Amino acid sequence: MIVQSWAETTTIALQNLWQGFLSFIPTLVGALVVFIIGWFISVGIGKLISEILTKIKFNQLFERAGWKQALEKAELKVNAAEFVGAIVKWVLVIVFLLAAVEILGFIQFAVFLKSVLAYLPNVIVAALIFVVTVILVDILEKIVRAGVEGVKVGYGQLVSVIVKWSIWIFAILAILHQLGIAKSFMETLFTGFVAMLVIALGIAFGLGGKEVAAEMLRDLRNKLRE
Repeated sequence: MIVQSWAETTTIALQNLWQGFLSFIPTLVGALVVFIIGWFISVGIGKLISEILTKIKFNQLFERAGWKQALEKAELKVNAAEFVGAIVKWVLVIVFLLAAVEILGFIQFAVFLKSVLAYLPNVIVAALIFVVTVILVDILEKIVRAGVEGVKVGYGQLVSVIVKWSIWIFAILAILHQLGIAKSFMETLFTGFVAMLVIALGIAFGLGGKEVAAEMLRDLRNKLRE
């Protein structure tokens, strides 16, 4: 009787397990279909974004900003257009993976993916700040250099470099702040940078910078009179 009871209990358990597996198969297939379709959609949109950025010559802007050379010195080869396309692709992959996970009922994994997605807008905004900065630096650098050299003062290169790196410094600080990376530290760093800039300019003018500034203003006044 005991052996028969154990056999019946084991048989019932196996039957319940099998029935549960059979009922889970449609859910599993549905989740796989959603993820596979989402994967192809993500790859396609990522490639489309890369091609669009390549056609509008985003890579050239990236190179002019000096980032490609800086990354190559660190032995990192990055195609800017493909990099942005890859980010878009993986964001969409996570979205479709979340949909598949929710179909399967994996609650904790779904919560984790939702937290990742909740942080992604910060990454997207930071990337947009970077892209806009690359374009803005290229345009303003040309405008400033052309404007200064147009009056034949002779300091166009210097002024354009100052404008370029001033914009980049503020952009990098804005990106780090958007990503939430040590916000209090970044605020302190920003305050320190502004204070350092003011002190440096004050010392420069106080210890002889006045002569350089006077010479620049004198050249500018003479050129304008001509």
